[in-house]
Amino acid sequence: MPEGDTVFLTANRLRAALAGKELTRSDFRVPRYATVDLRGQAVESVGSYGKHLFIRTPTVSVHTHLKMEGSWRVFHCGQRWTKPRVAARVVLSTEDVEAVGFSLGTVEVVRVGDEDRIVGHLGPDLLGPNWDAAEAVRRLERYPGQPIGVALLDQRNLAGIGNIYRSEVCFLRRVHPDTRVGDVPDLLALVNEAHRVLAEAVDKPPRRPLAYGRTHRPCQRCGTPLQADLLGDTAPDHDRVVQRERGIYFCPHCQPVPAT
Repeated sequence: MPEGDTVFLTANRLRAALAGKELTRSDFRVPRYATVDLRGQAVESVGSYGKHLFIRTPTVSVHTHLKMEGSWRVFHCGQRWTKPRVAARVVLSTEDVEAVGFSLGTVEVVRVGDEDRIVGHLGPDLLGPNWDAAEAVRRLERYPGQPIGVALLDQRNLAGIGNIYRSEVCFLRRVHPDTRVGDVPDLLALVNEAHRVLAEAVDKPPRRPLAYGRTHRPCQRCGTPLQADLLGDTAPDHDRVVQRERGIYFCPHCQPVPAT
């Protein structure tokens, strides 16, 4: 699943292509919005929050979420698309470019004032202008018995981390992802590490992983072969998001498995 840095960079590309331009065509290949016509409206802004992307006109905001396989691509008008046309879910055209959203997991057209309904419950955006590390820590601390690797994926704690960066952040802080939140030695330092890593990924893409996907390869600190395991939310309560088991990557020497 694309993570916060991918969505942030996608918003940047769409902003450069669309912002300030009048739409000459809009095609929503989603039954609920099939009749929406944005021709004649100018794109006022493009922004992201965590993994959510918004393309705004004076009247509406086109909200999309990439989920597992989605992407946005920009083409010159008349240029051949690089993905199957059947995969297109949104097409927004100006006089010179076409922005096409392929295989998008979510497509909505909402009033700009209703964006808070979509992202208002989320934690601080790691790549947002109002990033608040203290608030992210406060939210994480609500469930001290939850594994930190699970808590980092809950977008209501902090928005933008996915499966790749939870392993990377934990590796950098020498914390096993199955460590309980309440047992993390310095939660603020871990949160600040997450902010640093995502900001670095945006400034200097692509970022090469240090732990994620490197099973059996040597740890770049101590040389111990890295290991992989599965981690999910095994004891959810009424207001926590249930997470299926997903892969974690760690160094068994630098990140010892916590005692149970």
